[in-house]
Order: sequence, then structure tokens, then C-alpha cells
Amino acid sequence: MPRWRWGWKREGPGRPFGYLFLSQIPHVKEFVPNPVSNPKIIELTYPEYEVLRLTDLEKLTQEEAAKRMKTSRGTIWRLLQNAREKVTLALVESRPLVISPKGEIRKL
Repeated sequence: MPRWRWGWKREGPGRPFGYLFLSQIPHVKEFVPNPVSNPKIIELTYPEYEVLRLTDLEKLTQEEAAKRMKTSRGTIWRLLQNAREKVTLALVESRPLVISPKGEIRKL
């Protein structure tokens, strides 16, 4: 009989993942540059999209975005860094950007 521990179903120790709350689901699912220099797709997740929208479009601070998404400021910072890196890479290398429904999310 296996020993019970946190995160057993996810095959590792640690805290279980919490849900991130989204205020809306994006209507546009992909951006394709013209011309495409590199056909390798970059995947932006729904939580990364939501953090970009809250911090850059609505001009909220990371603390305010964390309260809206019901998570910690550290998680918001990590998602924001990943999202900005992916968007910049897509622009610089002329690669397609696809918004995908991955991650632990719940719609408000």
C-alpha cells in the first residue's frame, strides 16, 4: 500500500495546486505573423493571458491582479515573466502564438 502524501496523484511531494480564477476566456485563440519565419508554435496559457491583460491592459499592480485571480503575488510575477518572454519571442522570431486552455483555472 503506497504511503499517502500531498500531491500523490501528481507524482510528487508538495502542496496541491490551487485554482486560478479568470474573469473572461479569450475570444481570439491564435496570432500568426505574416510572413512566418519560424513555424514552431509558441503556446500562451489562459492564466498567462489573464495576467498580461490585467497588468498591462488594465494597469493593475501585481498585488491587485493577485487578488482578482485569488492567488499569491509570487504566482502572478512568475506567470507575467513567462507570458512576456513568450510574446517577445513570438514577435522577435516571427512565430505563431496560440492561446491554449492549460493550467488549473476556474472562470469567475
